[in-house]
Amino acid sequence: MIHIYTDGGCSGNPGPGGWAYVMVQKTFQGSVVVAEELGGEKSTTNNRMELLAVICALKALKVNLDLSRNLTLYTDSQYVQKGITEWIHNWKRNSWRTSDKKPVKNQDLWVELDTLASGFSVTWRWVKGHAGNEYNERCDALTQQAIASIR
Repeated sequence: MIHIYTDGGCSGNPGPGGWAYVMVQKTFQGSVVVAEELGGEKSTTNNRMELLAVICALKALKVNLDLSRNLTLYTDSQYVQKGITEWIHNWKRNSWRTSDKKPVKNQDLWVELDTLASGFSVTWRWVKGHAGNEYNERCDALTQQAIASIR
């Protein structure tokens, strides 16, 4: 069973941003980190970094498909969790327009995420940030490291 934890953030919004994921394999002997990655951009938004963390994790998983069974993805972003499980259906039905007829922000990333996610059986979970979850805290630390490296 694979659990993926993701995080993204910015110093200023917009501003320098970072993202990270931690991929954990659950076994009978316990949990093992099988992959982690971080990255960043000089001028971006918090929401773009949250989305990019998930996209990069799924791209990495796609390369190593033998890890992809029973996938649960944890994000501390309700924007990502609700966007991919609830809002995206109406956005697509309404030609990528919100309920007030405005273009969906970050459509490029939502389209990419939707395409990637369709290749997996993903359970999407929201986890409260900064609440002591070991792997969410690790993602946050990696995200801050990514932001610091590009300032």
